[in-house]
Amino acid sequence: MRTPAGKECRYFYGNYFRGRQSEECRLLQASGQRWSRDLCTSCPVPDVLRANACEFLRFEAAVGRPVSAGLQRRVRLTARCEKVGRLVAEPEIGCGECHPLPPEFIVKE
Repeated sequence: MRTPAGKECRYFYGNYFRGRQSEECRLLQASGQRWSRDLCTSCPVPDVLRANACEFLRFEAAVGRPVSAGLQRRVRLTARCEKVGRLVAEPEIGCGECHPLPPEFIVKE
């Protein structure tokens, strides 16, 4: 579903049927965090989902205030690969084990 920031995200849900105005982020709701519409503008989840469609990638999100951003709240994302069972440093790329590069793309020296 399209977020208030205009990006597609599978964790955002909005119910607008017959005049309702209920919106929620199910990723933040699952971790017990409070969601507001302004969090969608700086959320990294839609970009990661667009870059990596691995079925084994699971996200954990938390809301925090980084020191450099002042008082603006931001979503911090942690990704874990269920197949390998470890944290993923760069969720946009993946763990490197689930979807290895084809032999055509490997540089041989």
